[in-house]
Amino acid sequence: MADFIKTLKYKYKTGDVLRKLIFINILVFLLIKITGIFFTLFKIGDVDVLSYLAVPSEPTEWLKHFWTPITYMFVHEGFWHILFNLLWLYWFGQIFMQYFTGRTLGSLYILGGLAGALLYMIAFNTIPYYVDMGESWMIGASAAVMAIVMAAAFYRPDVRLNLFLLGRIKIIYIALFAFILDFLSLNDISNPGGHIAHIGGAIAGYIFAVQYKKGKDITLWIIKLIDGLSNLFKKKKIGKKKMKVSYGRFESDSDYNYRKHKEQQEIDTILDKLKRTGYSGLTDEEKRKLFNAGNK
Repeated sequence: MADFIKTLKYKYKTGDVLRKLIFINILVFLLIKITGIFFTLFKIGDVDVLSYLAVPSEPTEWLKHFWTPITYMFVHEGFWHILFNLLWLYWFGQIFMQYFTGRTLGSLYILGGLAGALLYMIAFNTIPYYVDMGESWMIGASAAVMAIVMAAAFYRPDVRLNLFLLGRIKIIYIALFAFILDFLSLNDISNPGGHIAHIGGAIAGYIFAVQYKKGKDITLWIIKLIDGLSNLFKKKKIGKKKMKVSYGRFESDSDYNYRKHKEQQEIDTILDKLKRTGYSGLTDEEKRKLFNAGNK
């Protein structure tokens, strides 16, 4: 068992962002299931774990549970729910990663989830049909996944997937079919919030693709926010500095790691620009940094 856990840790650490997102969703799903079994067996009160992770429709509840617009997009309750979401994430995530970096994939996942949560709250507080349903909660990665599906489809509409019995079909048709299906299900009483959120995520993905073709990346603010939080936590972890000789001078482990992280950030930014503008669009300094990085 210990070896299995070590293997999973290694797979997680060495995997790309797509695989990390899949790992996180599965881990959260298992933890919730195990916690529910534990509470039931030992009759530990009437504790609803999902109520602390699901995004609420009431604005006042949003303020009380301000973390839920993030946590809800990693939470699933049913097996089929998580299975289909992760299959869509894997299929279209693979296509997305052919044209974008993992940082962009992760940021769009979050942006799509936030867009879905926002549209869900707006709809359940303004549209009479949903207002009459009263207070509700929502979970699932569907909105985040739909953002990636639509982004991949509208950025590279001619890419094809081989579907069982149907043959090779352009992903743009698959994405549009999923969107239309959600739109036609807006009055579905069994999952009204979910379909609203899907549309919110789909809109975010579509806008991302359209703007990216114009040279604008609407996920950059999320990337910068994540980098800022990451750097903040790294600085807090700097304790006693262990000195080591590096290139003829003294440099602490923490300073070395921080410097390498900043260099990698610069290279990622240059690679993003390279995908948008081509090699001729890079400055002489950017070309030099890219050349030096390739020779390390």
